[in-house]
Amino acid sequence: MSKAIAFSEYGTPEVLRLSEVTAPEPGPGQVRIRVRAASVNPLDLKIRSGLMAGAIPAHFPVVPGLDAAGVVDAVGEGADAAVGDEVLGATTGGGYSEYALLERPVAKPAALSWEVAASLVTVGRTAFRVLAQLGVGKGQTLLVHGAGGSVGIIAAQLAVARGITVIATVGEHDIERVTALGATAVRYGDGWVQRVNTAAPRGVDFVLDASGAGVLADSVALTGDSARVITIADMSAAQHGVRFSGGSTDSADQAEDVLPQLAELAADGRLTLPVWRTYPLAEAATAHADLEAHRNRGKAVLLP
Repeated sequence: MSKAIAFSEYGTPEVLRLSEVTAPEPGPGQVRIRVRAASVNPLDLKIRSGLMAGAIPAHFPVVPGLDAAGVVDAVGEGADAAVGDEVLGATTGGGYSEYALLERPVAKPAALSWEVAASLVTVGRTAFRVLAQLGVGKGQTLLVHGAGGSVGIIAAQLAVARGITVIATVGEHDIERVTALGATAVRYGDGWVQRVNTAAPRGVDFVLDASGAGVLADSVALTGDSARVITIADMSAAQHGVRFSGGSTDSADQAEDVLPQLAELAADGRLTLPVWRTYPLAEAATAHADLEAHRNRGKAVLLP
């Protein structure tokens, strides 16, 4: 048996309870890890609340958690790891637990902290995917809405490293931090279009919306083409002719190839992903409440 966070009904963070569960056994190609860190993602909150019930129906009880990092302690047939390996990856069956299953474990560089290793998986994959889907290239200008968040800040850094000019809309408290990473940061909110035009007098070629803050209509106007705008956060995308990128089924997602690269970049200090706060496993409900109240300024991570 092991301890895990589970919920047996949709609801507020209070439905998350510390429970005793049977430790999962790895199947073919899987490994079981002793979890050292598990990332808390916005999608976890949507699944718990029932907002994703149509797309991701729950089979209660549910152990949430998309991403985890830890030490392999059991391997299934054909698994690409050995007992004792330090790995990170997407979980099968939930990461808010002392033990979790990974189907495609990626080696964790020694210099990479457990907290960042667990945090990197979903947001790193998403940032890489949406840049590939946009097709933005060297010498062009990309506007990133919500660049202070985890997906936005990774996308901005990857784009800067590729020779792309990045304009980033962020909160006042994030301007200095995002500017230090090579983007031109401007304050979001009323008047953002004018501030972007001032920062990018030659115009904007592409837009990535990671904010969901009702910016799609003006973003399409800025680029002149809805095909040059993509969102991961605004469900009204279709009303504006904008692509909503929401999952790994997209053809541009090469997540399993890019994770080792992202892990090495983060380990070398060439990619920054802020971890805002860590929580004991038993305080998962507090972590969810903090994210729902938008108190976080970076990733929230559970430490079983």
